[in-house]
Amino acid sequence: MKLVQGRLLLTVAAVMLVVAGCGSSTEGEAEPVGSAGVTTGAGSTSTTEGSIPENAPVGFDPCTDISQDVLDSEGLRNRSNTDSEGSNGLEWRGCGWIQTDGYAPSIRVTNITVDMVRENKGRVVRDEYTIDEREAIASNTDDESDPRSVCTVHVAMNGGSLEFFLDNPSSNKKTGHLDTCQLARTLAEKVVPLIPPNS
Repeated sequence: MKLVQGRLLLTVAAVMLVVAGCGSSTEGEAEPVGSAGVTTGAGSTSTTEGSIPENAPVGFDPCTDISQDVLDSEGLRNRSNTDSEGSNGLEWRGCGWIQTDGYAPSIRVTNITVDMVRENKGRVVRDEYTIDEREAIASNTDDESDPRSVCTVHVAMNGGSLEFFLDNPSSNKKTGHLDTCQLARTLAEKVVPLIPPNS
């Protein structure tokens, strides 16, 4: 149990460092890779040219707003807080869980937008689709040694996205043989309908 929790924390820390590459600092101004000014399935995202949304989206708290029946359906337990801050004002607010002998997800709101992920040359887009009328994008870092074992799905929210990061090593008896991005999508399809429509 402690080994799994430790692995989740190390993996989340590594992802934070990589995702921080979504932006770069120029003369004190935070800039996403590529252009901004984004309209998503969830409405207008408050980004402007050369800026990152100031804060992670509000209106949905993954730590408290994901219903117990959703967590039970995925066998997720041992919730832990995974709030963090990255360079250029990037923020993540949410929690992580573990599934015994299975994947470990971290679900957090972040001011990283779907477009920022799409335009980040350091990430490989695995798939794009819509969940509950919101844009969603699945990706990996381009230098991931085992891209099959990790996947991050960002689902559009006003001012950022809801991020699902899954760690699923092949050694996991329950889910290690399954496609991690598909597991992330299945989880997202259960959680995203819980987001208030105006968030």
